[in-house]
Amino acid sequence: MVRTATIDDLGSIEAIYSGARAFMKEHGNPTQWGNGYPERGMLCEDIASSSLYIIEREGKMAGVFYFAVTEDSTYSHIEGRWSSEMPYGVVHRIAASAGFHGILSEALSFAFSRIGYVRIDTHRDNIPMRTALQKSGFAECGIIHTYDGTERIAYDKAAEDVFSV
Repeated sequence: MVRTATIDDLGSIEAIYSGARAFMKEHGNPTQWGNGYPERGMLCEDIASSSLYIIEREGKMAGVFYFAVTEDSTYSHIEGRWSSEMPYGVVHRIAASAGFHGILSEALSFAFSRIGYVRIDTHRDNIPMRTALQKSGFAECGIIHTYDGTERIAYDKAAEDVFSV
């Protein structure tokens, strides 16, 4: 089940992100989220804007992710080319609790239930995420730069029926 995060979830959300940072460091990606990203203030803003979501399984918090249908400023310039310029949803800051799998797939299903075209990005060293995105049918589009100037590999995907109208 996917639900909107609340401020009461904040401690558990921070614990999930802490575990995700440790996982990334252990798997050759020590710099993508650095120490403390995403920061508490950012998470509070995400919650206040109803853009942070929780995936629950069997009454437990299995994962967390940001989703919004919005123009993302970090996607306004790409070294490469997006597949489309149609309105899109963005998925950011996705993380799973230890022991849970399939969180990306569930988050993407949620996103596609709200809009037919999704953009996402990840760090070059985040091999598990890059592999999962490719298995999910996302196309590598090029390089974007985040708010702090660091590079990310950008991906996008349209739902099967979006371009057949």
